[in-house]
Amino acid sequence: MTVESVLPLTGSRCSSCGNVAYPAAAGCQRCGSSDLASVELARWGTVWAHTVQRFAPKSPPYVPPAEGFTPFAVGYVELPDGVKVEAVLEATTVDEPAELADARVTLVATEPVPRFATEAWLSSRSAAEEVGPR
Repeated sequence: MTVESVLPLTGSRCSSCGNVAYPAAAGCQRCGSSDLASVELARWGTVWAHTVQRFAPKSPPYVPPAEGFTPFAVGYVELPDGVKVEAVLEATTVDEPAELADARVTLVATEPVPRFATEAWLSSRSAAEEVGPR
């Protein structure tokens, strides 16, 4: 799977007030209208806030990899329309907060949770290496 082949995130746009939400909602969070349309969200955004998960999540549903738990970055990515998406963040190192601070990131997976990657992380991948869930 390449970055270009990753399915987009889908949200909802209120026909009454224009508010965009993710995930898609049955009712508008701003005005309460039920007149919403499905909308494909941008595949890139800016890290709005982040932290490092230094302990394994509760299992199940988390299944630790065979090589054991590795700390990973999580945070909120602000998309161009203002929607903030909670996501796993791929970076070359999670111990360098400056790499993620206000970084532009690209969507690399939507399942099982949204996953965005920094330009440095994407550049560190070889052309033959695929992106996606892990």
